[in-house]
Amino acid sequence: MAGTTVAVRCPVCGADLRVSLAAQPPTQWFPCPQCHSPVPVVVPRDPPPLYSWEVLQGLYPPLTRPRVPKWRARRAVAAALIVVTVLAAGLAAVLVYEGYDASRPSSFTVDGTVDHQVGGIPQPLDGAKVVLTNDGNHASEVFTVLDGTFAFSNVPPGGVTLNVTAAGFAPLTVTTFVSVVYLTQATGLQIVLSPGGPDNSSTVALAPFPDLEQFLASVGSGAVLLGIIALVAGFAAVATFRDDRPAIGVVGGAAGLVAPLVLFYLSLSAVFPLLEGLSAILAAAGSFTLALRAIQLAQTGPAPDFD
Repeated sequence: MAGTTVAVRCPVCGADLRVSLAAQPPTQWFPCPQCHSPVPVVVPRDPPPLYSWEVLQGLYPPLTRPRVPKWRARRAVAAALIVVTVLAAGLAAVLVYEGYDASRPSSFTVDGTVDHQVGGIPQPLDGAKVVLTNDGNHASEVFTVLDGTFAFSNVPPGGVTLNVTAAGFAPLTVTTFVSVVYLTQATGLQIVLSPGGPDNSSTVALAPFPDLEQFLASVGSGAVLLGIIALVAGFAAVATFRDDRPAIGVVGGAAGLVAPLVLFYLSLSAVFPLLEGLSAILAAAGSFTLALRAIQLAQTGPAPDFD
């Protein structure tokens, strides 16, 4: 670039002048031969400068590089992931205990009344046949007495099916569930028969689980999935403490967010309302982590380096 000659015009008086530029510095000053005003001349380059601080490099003070306060966000994310890990592990342990407790031998009582509508008013139905079938496919039957009541004792834990029939009325099947852990309506049942025949039979389900085996399978599946969530969130928490990796935080937060969905899908949220409330806290911590890390990931990329 040495020896390059360019023609410029003085911005003060408009006089033309030709100057010979050196390679450096990028901006050089020459006196106007007519008004003697200093005229700045920029060494030509390709591509040309876009900003004034590129043309006049010594005129603007250098700015410090902006630094993202990553450690504060990092600690908040790590704390949220620890919450997800502890709650998920705790919920898994509770489900394991509840499953063990539900499988222990125990006995229950199932009773209620059988009525029929007379002028829109329920009236006791005497002589209705009520057949109870338990998980072991053992059936026992009783007939309602004058006041329409019936009762079964020493019912083992698990699903209970009641088949109620009476002459001139449509059969009705009622399914419920009894256990130490989860007990749906089993005493004080109010069963109302409608006029009809065998072709008009109907079924009323009072519990989402037909038997003890399916209940234990749902509880076990929930415990395993929550355990996996705890492992993922725990790994993400350790990785966040060691290094600032937003992508790992996104995975850990997403794992915590799905915990309530797991309990709902397995029909456990209605069985254990307390677990549902704790899973909501777990999901809130996961959502916080997911949102914070997703924003940081979108702004800085998967592996930011601010040092």
